[in-house]
Amino acid sequence: MTTSLRHWRLARDADGLAWLTFDRADERVNTLSADAMRELGAVLDALDAEPPRGLVIESGKSGGFIAGADIAEFGRVSGADGARLLVARGWDLFNRLAAVPWPTCALVRGFCVGGGTELALACRFIVAVDEPGTRFSLPEVMLGIVPGWGGMLRLPARIGAPAALDMMLTGRALDVRRARKLGLVDDVAPARLMREHARARVLSDAPRRALPFMQRLTLGPLRGTVAKKAMQGVAKRVSREHYPAPFAIIEIWRDFAGNALAVPDANPASMAALVRHPTTASLQRVYHLRERLRGFGKPEGLAPPPVRRVHVIGAGVMGGDIAAWCALRGLHVTLQDNGVERIAPAMARAAQAFTRKFRGDRVAVRNALDRLVPDPLGAGVAGADVIIEAIHEDLDAKQHLLRDVEKRAKPDALLASNTSSLRIEDIARGLHEPRRLVGIHFFNPVARMPLVEVVRGVDSADAAVRRAAAFVASLDKLPLPVASSPGFLVNAVLGPYMLEAMKCVDEGLSPDVVDRAALDFGMAMGPIELADTVGLDIAMAAGARLTGAAAAPACLSRRVEAGQLGRKSGRGFYEWRKGKPVRGAPQQVPAGLADRLIAPLISATRRCVEQGVVADADLADAGLIFGAGFAPCRGGPLHYDGQPPKHD
Repeated sequence: MTTSLRHWRLARDADGLAWLTFDRADERVNTLSADAMRELGAVLDALDAEPPRGLVIESGKSGGFIAGADIAEFGRVSGADGARLLVARGWDLFNRLAAVPWPTCALVRGFCVGGGTELALACRFIVAVDEPGTRFSLPEVMLGIVPGWGGMLRLPARIGAPAALDMMLTGRALDVRRARKLGLVDDVAPARLMREHARARVLSDAPRRALPFMQRLTLGPLRGTVAKKAMQGVAKRVSREHYPAPFAIIEIWRDFAGNALAVPDANPASMAALVRHPTTASLQRVYHLRERLRGFGKPEGLAPPPVRRVHVIGAGVMGGDIAAWCALRGLHVTLQDNGVERIAPAMARAAQAFTRKFRGDRVAVRNALDRLVPDPLGAGVAGADVIIEAIHEDLDAKQHLLRDVEKRAKPDALLASNTSSLRIEDIARGLHEPRRLVGIHFFNPVARMPLVEVVRGVDSADAAVRRAAAFVASLDKLPLPVASSPGFLVNAVLGPYMLEAMKCVDEGLSPDVVDRAALDFGMAMGPIELADTVGLDIAMAAGARLTGAAAAPACLSRRVEAGQLGRKSGRGFYEWRKGKPVRGAPQQVPAGLADRLIAPLISATRRCVEQGVVADADLADAGLIFGAGFAPCRGGPLHYDGQPPKHD
């Protein structure tokens, strides 16, 4: 029966161990399509007929284990019956895999996503390859759905409910070290010995490490308490109206033992209700937009030269955080500014960021800090593959600096500016080879914002733009190609949006009410808080260039004149404590306020498409979602039809 398999290869070795290799035909990555799932069922039939000593499941793809379900197939599901059939397909098959009497092991190398993680959880053991790319995630919540193929049942039982709910509610991935610490992974192996480790684990069939006593309580007597705390945490971040999936995950785990099939279709936590919800279609669209951006980091043809060393000039908040992020991603970075005392605050912030990232792993923190070197004299220019200018927004200063850098840089080094509003061709004026210069525009805060605009100047070479996009992708960021134009895409759109918000404040509305209108619409952050975060002095300078307003709003001018510059000074429109704005008592939001705020944002986005700042409306939507926090539940500003979502 298994001789006609297209997507799987089954072999047995001399020890009686079965090796099952998933290699989906005609695809670059493994996804669990309907055909692949049917064939896996046929494999289990064959193994039931002639039981092995054990089974190891591995990937035949070099890039990763399994990238989850086939999103295209899911996108065709619309009704309750289709949703139930889709869930039942994986739930029944993985329950069958979990129930086989012989030991099973998932040998995971590279990404293990969604249904791939659920398949691994259905195995008795998981062996992970010790490589940076090996990561486990259940990101279904980011598509507006739930992990319906056993993830809500088996992940809490394996690592405890609090950690499992955090993983499912955020969609965040676990690296190998964290997965091993939590107990998701039973063994970590070097790539050269991965099959030996999997073989030994299956043949020994030693009992798994027991879940600690307190974690076992979270699955029983403390289940309701854990669910209540998780529900409160979710409610602080999102509303059920816009994002029903995280609430559904908690309720299905709490009330239905993680079985999505047990949820009545009329229940708002059911897959039928989630599939019908308008957010689900929008989030699927956002997924495809994200994949399109990622594609810019994988240029066709000859691969760009690798980037190993980066030199950043300017140790302010942006430059320092760009340097820290590059070091965190494994690159060797030199950070230049006028004197060590100017660089010291950036190094201190980096140390704090690394400590949070590595959760007290002193060796990992030290290694990351060793890759980030203060360089007040700029010696790192000579050996850098990429040189990023991140000084203040002064055209003359940037031109002078880059002319000096060009003389000392390697001939094949990529020159980049992190300018947020100046044209690249203006900055390149005076360079011997202006074709080497591109814009690589990060957003603040660097660690949290996924988008980076890759700016093509009039003279920028195609090869330079492609290399910049590949470099951005290597940093685990999303590259968006944009044309050189004042403000590029994101800032050109945010300028009119924040200006309208400040006009509302001048008219007597409180900053809190203005921000609440945007948050209720689904924005990640209100426009007034955003201005405080960027810095009111920067907002005023950029606003004058980008909006064409004759005068800054009075509420902004007063605060800048008083030195109240926002988060960085401790006070702006808000008072800031421990990095968070202090808000007043909730107030009524006037009807139509959200539409008033969003209207200039949509108009500016359309204008950018018409002027060719981005290639098309989809890329404009992607840029505003990932670079400005536009509500993902709306699918993007040009996708949004201006009407509130209609629910069934």
